Amino acid sequence: MEQIIEKANWCLGCKNRPCSNSCPMRTKIPEFIEKVKEEKFEDAYNILIQNNLFSHVCSLVCPQEEQCQGSCVRGIKSTPTQVGSLEEFVNEWAIENNVKPNIEIDKIKTDKKVAIIGGGPAGLSCSYELAKRGVKAVVFEKENVLGGILSYGIPDFRLDKKIVEKIVDNLKELGVEFKLGQELGKNIFIKDLKKEYDYIFVGIGLELSTTYKLSDENLDSVYNSDEFLRLYNSKKFVKNLGKVVVIGGGNVAMDSAKSAIKMGASEVSILYRRDKAHMPARPIELEDCIKDGVKFVELTRVNNANVENGKIKSVHCNRTKIVDGKAVDVVGEEFDYETNTVIFAIGLKSNRKLLENEGFELTDWGTIKVDENNETSIENVYSGGDVAGNRAVVCEALASGKKSAESILNKIIEP
Repeated sequence: MEQIIEKANWCLGCKNRPCSNSCPMRTKIPEFIEKVKEEKFEDAYNILIQNNLFSHVCSLVCPQEEQCQGSCVRGIKSTPTQVGSLEEFVNEWAIENNVKPNIEIDKIKTDKKVAIIGGGPAGLSCSYELAKRGVKAVVFEKENVLGGILSYGIPDFRLDKKIVEKIVDNLKELGVEFKLGQELGKNIFIKDLKKEYDYIFVGIGLELSTTYKLSDENLDSVYNSDEFLRLYNSKKFVKNLGKVVVIGGGNVAMDSAKSAIKMGASEVSILYRRDKAHMPARPIELEDCIKDGVKFVELTRVNNANVENGKIKSVHCNRTKIVDGKAVDVVGEEFDYETNTVIFAIGLKSNRKLLENEGFELTDWGTIKVDENNETSIENVYSGGDVAGNRAVVCEALASGKKSAESILNKIIEP
């Protein structure tokens, strides 16, 4: 407790609030930390939850070093205030003391209804903001579990699934309705939903994994990170992984590597075309992988697989160098790297055909084009999260859902 108070007292309570301004969710950081200083932890908890029902999640998975902590004034000449650990402490304290959130409800008089397609961070965040104002929100989710990437993408060693379940329970208590097994383009369609709902929010994420061909043969030991992490999170561990190679350098690559170790892989290596300094993964994730025994093979591009009797024996690679920030092959420096299993963790992309069939105007990247209010080319249809270009970070998806809800509320209140 002394350490927590000491961390809280490190905060200067700056009036210009650079920490809050750099937080996608605009968390009231000086306010909640002030309550921690006073040891009024329940008040601190409610300040966090009122603004962001996903506060506990953010304390565990957000890149605070790039956002709130990265903007802390004390960090200019010294150590920044440890906002993430203070936020985590407050949420853990609430669990240990069985504190339920005291969510302030400010209902508006309306019979308008909102359909939310996608039960991931963006969709659930949108539903929370609407529910607080008394607007009926119905969430359509294609899976049989809610939470999106929080449930099937982020491993339990980074995020306890009970935290996600608690969030869903809170949303149900607020009146949010959930319909599972409902997939856009299969059994629900924008044109049909518009007949029943006044507004629609689309937050279906990026559904297709980015991979490339390693061999002309069909290989059962090649996975994309999405399916591999789903297997891990559903406890359907892959047996006899042998030596594993993960291609990629982001947080998902780190999660895939650590999940492979927990599945029993004899050796796990991350092969990345750039060096560690250019890896997009958080430093803390890199450190955790090293502690777990993951090998890092930098400046390496994987070209194809060497296969014998339908089994991968190695991957054929090319050494690279960084030129103007880009990875360029070094001519003549090729080598084979022994492996039995390959996991692609080089990103996701949208289901362009699906989105076009539903009538959306798309960006050059294949994501849904939205305006400054997150409204799409279809009137009264909004979008957020990865499918609208808010990539990579959970809090960015949450913020886009929140912003979309605010835009919808503005239309309801001032038609």
